[in-house]
Amino acid sequence: MKRRKVTVAVLSVVLAAAALTGCGSAQQTNGPKKTRVVLNEVAHSVFYAPMYVAIEEGYFEDAGIDLELVTGFGADKTMTAVLTSEADIGFMGSESTIYTYAGGTEDYVVNFAQLTQRAGNFLVAREPIDDFSWDMLKGTTVLGGRAGGMPEMVFEYILEKNNMDPTTDLSIDQSIDFGSTAAAFSGGQGDFTIEFEPHATLLEQKGDGYVVASLGEESGYVPYTSFSAKKSYLEKNPETIQAFTDALQKGMDYVQEHSAEEIAKCIAPQFAETESDTLTAIVARYQEQDTWKEDLIFHKDAFDLLQNILEDSDVLKERVPYETLVTTEFAEKAAAR
Repeated sequence: MKRRKVTVAVLSVVLAAAALTGCGSAQQTNGPKKTRVVLNEVAHSVFYAPMYVAIEEGYFEDAGIDLELVTGFGADKTMTAVLTSEADIGFMGSESTIYTYAGGTEDYVVNFAQLTQRAGNFLVAREPIDDFSWDMLKGTTVLGGRAGGMPEMVFEYILEKNNMDPTTDLSIDQSIDFGSTAAAFSGGQGDFTIEFEPHATLLEQKGDGYVVASLGEESGYVPYTSFSAKKSYLEKNPETIQAFTDALQKGMDYVQEHSAEEIAKCIAPQFAETESDTLTAIVARYQEQDTWKEDLIFHKDAFDLLQNILEDSDVLKERVPYETLVTTEFAEKAAAR
């Protein structure tokens, strides 16, 4: 897992970063001691821009949090980190919390803040298609996601909405590791591939593929990712969770109030390998499809929709109670401030 230390101890480094990025990063002071929080994210993606804004703008520092960001590279790894207390907070698809609860975990993981409200991946074809329709996938091979993961389940949900059978009308290749499908597609595997950013845009830039559909637009509002922590951690550290959520809300406010160019400039330090024009294009694509919620409140109707998708994918045998796996008190307080 890749670790990123996001607090800064030297004032000159903060000022230099602010000058380069245009973000108003908070300055480290000799004030009260900050609370250390380890956050494990499922992947490092522009899809999660409000969180990176909160980091780069210094909102976590302002809230008294010494945040360490760790990339888990998969919801299973992120969940394991939370369950073993290697991480205090997990950021992943909330379906993982349902699986854990249904599996009988006593100190189960509770969702306390929802970040994204649409799928963040795109269907990429080998050639441009001006008038794409989902029935064009009949008889083709699509590089998909792992079984039971949100990317794959949302894709299947879309296929069924368009009167297609995911098991018989096409072939979905689920054998390729997360993050490796773009390279496999460039190498000649599959007729289509499902890609997150920046891979979708990079495939276009190389001429190896073309975005023909947004899964986020097609699936509608889906509670795609959320922040969660063990029930025991929430009970023991309510002030820390509230401070964390307050900082996140400021990041949500920022992306609602700023342009794609401004957001891209702010989060650029998180994506040093991505050209500024490319980063701006990716942010704009996510902004245009209304990816990010205005607040962090995880509503019951969204949780019910998630369980509908899980049931349709045959990975959920018995529904779990919303009131048990979701708490909205922290997000509601953050939104009201």
